[in-house]
Amino acid sequence: MKYLPFLFLLLVNLAFGQEVAVFTSGTEGHKSYRIPAIIALKNKEILAFAEGRVNNSGDFGDINIVMKRSADKGKTWSPVKVLVNYASLQAGNPAPVVDMLDPEHPQGVVYLFYNTGNNHEGEVRKGNGLREVWYIKSTDQGNSWSEAVNITLQAHRPFQPTANPAYQFKEDWRTYANTPGHAFQFQHGAYKGRIFVAANHTAGDPQPQYRDCNAHGFYSDDHGKTFKLSTNVDIPGSNETMAAELSDGRMMMSIRNQRGDIKQRILAYSSTGGASWDTAYFEPSLPDPVCQGSIITLGYKKGKAIIASCNAADEKKRDNLTLRISYDEGKTWVKNIVVEKSADEKKRDWAAYSDLVIIDKKTIGVFYERNGYAEIVFKSIRY
Repeated sequence: MKYLPFLFLLLVNLAFGQEVAVFTSGTEGHKSYRIPAIIALKNKEILAFAEGRVNNSGDFGDINIVMKRSADKGKTWSPVKVLVNYASLQAGNPAPVVDMLDPEHPQGVVYLFYNTGNNHEGEVRKGNGLREVWYIKSTDQGNSWSEAVNITLQAHRPFQPTANPAYQFKEDWRTYANTPGHAFQFQHGAYKGRIFVAANHTAGDPQPQYRDCNAHGFYSDDHGKTFKLSTNVDIPGSNETMAAELSDGRMMMSIRNQRGDIKQRILAYSSTGGASWDTAYFEPSLPDPVCQGSIITLGYKKGKAIIASCNAADEKKRDNLTLRISYDEGKTWVKNIVVEKSADEKKRDWAAYSDLVIIDKKTIGVFYERNGYAEIVFKSIRY
């Protein structure tokens, strides 16, 4: 019996690797860091991205996109590097992806999609402001980056009659945000090579319970030269989303329900590579407090994609960050691992936004906000 505590700690250490605070609020030139995103490179290094909020923790203001690098599976990290600085305005929602199928770049091209904005979300939602869509790319594993490319006219449908005449579409989209978290590239099937970026927008005048909000996506079949928009997910209030590849050229998105009437993740499925949606529904086995969540394809077993999902699995508050594994492409979630949970039941916003990265065949890296957004932490988990 005296060895039981030791055995318990050993099992915990086997399941959970080293925990590291990658971004800590109030350090390295930023009052707050939020909105984590993470990817792995072909050389096994990891790139971690976030919004670096210069003056405060607010969603609008002087916000940069920052990056750190790890060459040892997340044990140690480089100093902060500012990738996008939109002067005193907002640059945010980093959505990185590695294009591993461009024949001109066998080591991969890293794309970082992001948004800029010139007003608070509430004002943009009322038509008083503009959100734009951009990307930068790197052909040397994230060491240097290209000039920014504006793809707003391809990936967004804003109506701005008093601004640029080019931004005049019938749809009248207003607020706009990439995923947040990583984008992905199809590795198999009819859409092999397609880069897909999950996103969301509001359209027209504000409606009660965010019924003017819808999830959608945009994609490229020519290695970032051009982009096309998907149709909307047909659930009003569908908001922040992340996508992953399934088998047979299909894909799924895990979506935040901004309305908050049903405290569950929305799952949407596409058989057209994300161009349109076959079905979308609320998933009772994925409870959610109205927050962002993340998914990733881990591999395949018996022809089916193995999917990992991570979100704050508490209907009342952002806490109880839980990693779930599905071996049947989202029909059931049979493995559940609690990544982070506050010991104080009254504690709110203890574990919020997250993103996932594959470390090796049995290890997932979870990159997530913790402790009232005081830090963004990396933790490796065996599954």
